[in-house]
Amino acid sequence: MIIKKIINYIYGYLRIVVEGYYIERFINICRNRNYMMWNIKKVNDINIALNVEIKHFREICKIAKKTQCKISIKAKRGLPFLLNKYKKRKLFALFLLIVLAIIFFSSLFVWNIEIIEENGLPIENIMEDIQEAGLTIGTFKNDIDTKEIINKLRLERDDIAWIGIELKGTNAIVRVVKADQKPEIVDEDEYCNIVSNKNGVITKINAQDGTANVKVGDTVSVGDVLINGWMEGKYTGIRYVHAKGEIEARVWYTMNKTIPYTATEKQTTGNVETNYGIKINNFEINFPKGVSKFKFYDTIETENKIKLFSNFYLPISVVKKTYQEYEEIEKKYSIEEAKKIGIQEIEEELEKQIENKENIVNKNINTYENENSIDIYVTYEVLEKIGTNEKIVF
Repeated sequence: MIIKKIINYIYGYLRIVVEGYYIERFINICRNRNYMMWNIKKVNDINIALNVEIKHFREICKIAKKTQCKISIKAKRGLPFLLNKYKKRKLFALFLLIVLAIIFFSSLFVWNIEIIEENGLPIENIMEDIQEAGLTIGTFKNDIDTKEIINKLRLERDDIAWIGIELKGTNAIVRVVKADQKPEIVDEDEYCNIVSNKNGVITKINAQDGTANVKVGDTVSVGDVLINGWMEGKYTGIRYVHAKGEIEARVWYTMNKTIPYTATEKQTTGNVETNYGIKINNFEINFPKGVSKFKFYDTIETENKIKLFSNFYLPISVVKKTYQEYEEIEKKYSIEEAKKIGIQEIEEELEKQIENKENIVNKNINTYENENSIDIYVTYEVLEKIGTNEKIVF
């Protein structure tokens, strides 16, 4: 009996429930064909539970159909099912090992560069310079010399006051402080001139230390000396000083634009398409492939890098492309409309250049009408304090 149980376990067997009004006939046919059945238990008048061998299950199902009975499997037991179960687990374990190996291998490289501008001031082209200095996506971390990269960046750029690089996980955190763009400061005990930093006409000059080199009404250009850093006495002769004084000039800001009478403008229709893709390092797969069906559209692309936790990025990112449809609409302007548009655009740009708009004393606008466009010239006349220190080199 024990041997039979062991054999049945090795080959495998099924625990089934047979339902029907001709169960006895079903059992008799199976036994006549020498199909092994054991552990038979009556559930109720029309249901019995029993064990059968796997190899005879299909034939037993045919007999059940012939005797108008239904069969349902309650359990699968034996070595074949156990091996199959662990076979699936082995595949899962193998897959898990492969994933862990990939993660470990990925942890040896930098897959993300995060730039933090500490004082909130943007620094142009900083990412490109960082990459040129040797810190790029996919770089082996052991090959990254942060000190060398920092030194290269500080030598090449004078707009960086401080920079630090920290490697955390697969993330390279670059912290940058932008240098204030101030004119060179000349110490009080050093001799210097005051030179013009703008083109203009002098309206006021008061030399406190030094000798005025220009007078009211003089036209000056950038670099012209306004107050010399020396004084001449009848008995003392020439002595050099740190020039000080107040200079005011009439400065002009001019800009021109050509505005056509007919312009093509973009107008969004509200129709949007979204396309997703996966980027593995620099290799991108789009789902679905192809371009937008829209004739005219703008593309907005966002990329989200996949990370396991705070600073552990993977070389995989999800790319989202949004296509926004627009129509090209031809718009015609009258001469007055074109003039108004041009003047407004120029004034907005000019006023960004002027520190204090209250100092604007005059505004001059000239327009020249053409066949298909209008040329607009706007000039602001501004009273400003000018002058900057320049060290005297002997």
